[in-house]
Amino acid sequence: MSDVEELIRSPASGIVARLRAGTLSPHDLLDALEQRVAAVNPAINALPTLCFERARAEASRLLDLPLAERGILAGLPIPIKDLTAVAGVRTTQGSPIFADTIPDESDILVETLERSGGIVYAKSNTPEFGAGAQTFNEVFGTTRNPWNLSRSVAGSSGGAAAALASGMAWLAHGSDMGGSLRNPASFCGVVGLRPSPGRVATTPGSVIDDTLSVEGPMARNVADVALMLDAMTGAHGRDPRSRTHVGASFAAAAAAKQAPKRVAFSATLGITPVDPEVAGICRRAAHDFVDAGVIVEEAHPDLSEAHECFQTLRALNFAIGLGGLYDSHRSLLKPEVIWNVEQGLKLTSRDIARAQAQRAVLYQRMATFFETYDLLLCPATITAAFPAEQRYLAECDGHRFETYIDWLAIVYAITLVSSPAISIPAGFTAEGLPVGLQIVARPQAEAELLSAAAVLEQVLNLGPITPIDPRAGA
Repeated sequence: MSDVEELIRSPASGIVARLRAGTLSPHDLLDALEQRVAAVNPAINALPTLCFERARAEASRLLDLPLAERGILAGLPIPIKDLTAVAGVRTTQGSPIFADTIPDESDILVETLERSGGIVYAKSNTPEFGAGAQTFNEVFGTTRNPWNLSRSVAGSSGGAAAALASGMAWLAHGSDMGGSLRNPASFCGVVGLRPSPGRVATTPGSVIDDTLSVEGPMARNVADVALMLDAMTGAHGRDPRSRTHVGASFAAAAAAKQAPKRVAFSATLGITPVDPEVAGICRRAAHDFVDAGVIVEEAHPDLSEAHECFQTLRALNFAIGLGGLYDSHRSLLKPEVIWNVEQGLKLTSRDIARAQAQRAVLYQRMATFFETYDLLLCPATITAAFPAEQRYLAECDGHRFETYIDWLAIVYAITLVSSPAISIPAGFTAEGLPVGLQIVARPQAEAELLSAAAVLEQVLNLGPITPIDPRAGA
């Protein structure tokens, strides 16, 4: 095994330990990444914008500091999702409207990661404005799944997940409204964590108190996701949603591996069809928790209003955030975005009030559910990776969906109740495609969630399934 291959295959936690010890330099990692990106990115198209020159300058600046002052990540390179501004780096949001945009200032999130010793070397691909849970756009094209290049990586953090799975990243940044961290993790065989709203500070958009969208970490295992969450977490005066983390680090929580007492599993959450093979893989994985002394029961809260509630609140966000672009650049927006904005513009105050009331009811039902169960487990996606040419999943298990986001109910229902949720690899289909299990905890309980996820990861014993070299599809 070459030195580059050894570095690429090492877990992020091990790489950071070597950086902190001074036995490895950030420049060594950037050299390895540059080689790996050149070798595999042309087939996958996960990292369309590279900024290695900026990264090397940041690495040199970091090396001028004492080891103890280099932050949690100590010089580990990370890609940033192309929805998020990085000063001096092309940031397109997957839209022709912003194809040549180079921001002067970074998002709060990027500033936090850089203060934590993260070094930005690339932007990861995303669908236009993050819409659609399938990573393609008119600026950079389609990102393909390393497990089968004919398949989708889901989205909207699809470039991040594909970069992790193919060895072009040790950690990656993503964001999530309707599953955008969890769906790509499931499709690509990596780990994605949606934190509670406010856990990670970011520059507010048009809705300054938005609790549907959050920023979060992705990695190849639970311990590494916890490490990155530590590097992202913290309050910021310019984000009114953000809060200070009190207590031990999330990395310590994951390392503790405390098993829950009682968990619930549901294949459908009572609200969505699920591919039978995916449901079976996730059910077996959930029931393997028994090997750690955990009681596993089949149950779920009543989430029946989730469809109407999420559709309304999502449409409202689109109308507020993209309504101006709809007026000025409608011809440059993809059809799904146009539809979503138009749905939002048609909303009445009664529609919005109804959705807000529904969300409050859903939240209370979930809170009551967590009085009995420590965690809720279910599939992270209702299918394994579908063909990359499909814009979205139109049908599952004989059920045809009405809109381009209906297939995401199993994740957006969890978004509505403000719970942290993680997708971890649960197994593989007969076709060899990865399937993720979603684990959900009560709000602000990331430490307990990560600790339990680390237990189940160990019980499932799938091993380090990524990184892999890109595999040709049929």
